[in-house]
Amino acid sequence: MNRIAFLFAAFILVLAGPAAAQSDLATKEYQERVMGDPDAPVTILEYSSLTCGHCANFHADVLPEVKEKYIETGKAKLVFRDFPLDPLAAAAALVARCVPEQNYFPFLETLFAGQENWTRSQEPLKAIQGYARLAGLSAEGLEACLNNEGLFNTIQQVKQEGQQEYGISGTPTLIVNGEVLPAYTALPDALAEAVE
Repeated sequence: MNRIAFLFAAFILVLAGPAAAQSDLATKEYQERVMGDPDAPVTILEYSSLTCGHCANFHADVLPEVKEKYIETGKAKLVFRDFPLDPLAAAAALVARCVPEQNYFPFLETLFAGQENWTRSQEPLKAIQGYARLAGLSAEGLEACLNNEGLFNTIQQVKQEGQQEYGISGTPTLIVNGEVLPAYTALPDALAEAVE
């Protein structure tokens, strides 16, 4: 068990309490989350940590314009990939993967927008649970999700594959049609060039 997995397990044991109730969420599998038309000609990969301040800035300052100009017009799609930097980010990523699929991106936006509040909360999992409940995930579902070892392991695997394939060491890392961008602020220019 690697260090982050060990820290995550300890974190969950302390905050989540006894073993989760049986639920379909206990065996939920990782699925790629795509914003926009899955057949869009330009692919944006976003490797992000839900506790990363720069990631929150990207979602507040850059992504809205990109959505309007490129994603909502069918020119590009965004594929969100988890790259948790700490146990709390891993827990938040797990929960996000368990909310109803249609609420996934709104849930991420809520977490990024409220990041300073829930990450600094005395009980961050309870804060995440409040957001998750609004997104359609029950308390029982939350526990089952947090105890889903297979889903957790896949999130870690996606992170490792990003490190190996693209040399990712920090977040957010954005890749447009296979090209790693030097900074998230470069995305609008990269997209303008990619759709020409």
